[in-house]
Amino acid sequence: MYALFYRLLAVFILLSGPIGLAQQDSKAAVRSSIDRFFQGLHQRDTTGMKTVLGAEVLLQTVGSDPEGKAVLRSQPMADFLASIAGIPDTVVIEERLLDYKIRVDGNMAHAWTPYEFYVGGKFSHCGVNSFQLFRDGSDWKIIYIVDTRRRDGCL
Repeated sequence: MYALFYRLLAVFILLSGPIGLAQQDSKAAVRSSIDRFFQGLHQRDTTGMKTVLGAEVLLQTVGSDPEGKAVLRSQPMADFLASIAGIPDTVVIEERLLDYKIRVDGNMAHAWTPYEFYVGGKFSHCGVNSFQLFRDGSDWKIIYIVDTRRRDGCL
């Protein structure tokens, strides 16, 4: 009885090893796509950013209006990329990702990345990015980004 249990346990461990490794590889690839997006952002390299973006990307921000009411703002990705390209070279922007919580299911992934944003070395705001990604064969493409932005309760 115990011998059968240990044989079944060994088979389970042997078969689950490749699945765990594939999951780790997928998470690393998702993180790589997100890192390349931010590398492009920091360098104002919109061409580089586009290499990890899907054909149609939804970009939204959860915030508040002047009365404190929750609002959801949408922005076309083309407008966002144009605004990044328009930042003068003398202005240093940096979004510091504080953590990555990545989940993968087949060809879909989700990443949750708390961040702090700096302009010219000075703290601007913080929040969380939520990324949805799609694997279009071998590459992970960002298809949806929604973030929060606040100045209080950050550091």
